[in-house]
Amino acid sequence: MTARQAPELHVVRVFCGPDGGGGNPLGVVRTARDGSAAVREPAARQALAAELGFSETVFVDAADGGASPRLDIYTPSVPLPFAGHPLVGTAWLLRHLGRPVAALRPPAGVVPVAYEGECVWVRGRPEWSTGRRTEEYATPADVDALSGPPPGDGPLYVWAWCDRGAGTVRARFFPRRGDGIVEDEATGAAALALTHELGRALDVRQGAGSRILTRPYADGTIALGGQVLPVPPRRGCPQPLTR
Repeated sequence: MTARQAPELHVVRVFCGPDGGGGNPLGVVRTARDGSAAVREPAARQALAAELGFSETVFVDAADGGASPRLDIYTPSVPLPFAGHPLVGTAWLLRHLGRPVAALRPPAGVVPVAYEGECVWVRGRPEWSTGRRTEEYATPADVDALSGPPPGDGPLYVWAWCDRGAGTVRARFFPRRGDGIVEDEATGAAALALTHELGRALDVRQGAGSRILTRPYADGTIALGGQVLPVPPRRGCPQPLTR
């Protein structure tokens, strides 16, 4: 791969808490602006996502500079048609790079984007987040007491009410895919599924310090919102987060 073809890697933390803590790290790879074949094939994207090791990595075509660019989402082991934290993080990053978007186009479909101050919102459909099972616990302390994933297979979102009246919940997400990601710090698609099940807006406190906001709409879509912050590049990183 030549320098001209090399993709850009940006890293951000998505769904950060009110104090700037928490947030799920996300890798965003922008492919070469000249339209070259760098990291375009699915096998190459899957391999790079596995090498980077983030819970999700997004691939965006830098040559597709329109208001609704296409993108692909990969975990270290499988591609995803839809995922919340990759879409919120990518929407924030594109605005940070001076290219705000009205929508994003993952494989699931068109995802509207809205910017409200420091909060970035995306809207998805409940059927895009199927396969993620939710399980209610009696108290937030019960959720916190888990030392790892409960027995079983498949994605599991455990949660408990912190304040039912205020719509605040405590949650943790265990992918249980066997690909090295034991627990996700913040997961928008799982929060979307829980919002659909409960039929109300939520303020989700997930992981070590993350916050996910949700809003259901009359058309059946559900918005996911949160704060995003950049991760400064480490010394020796060949692809730092830059403009």
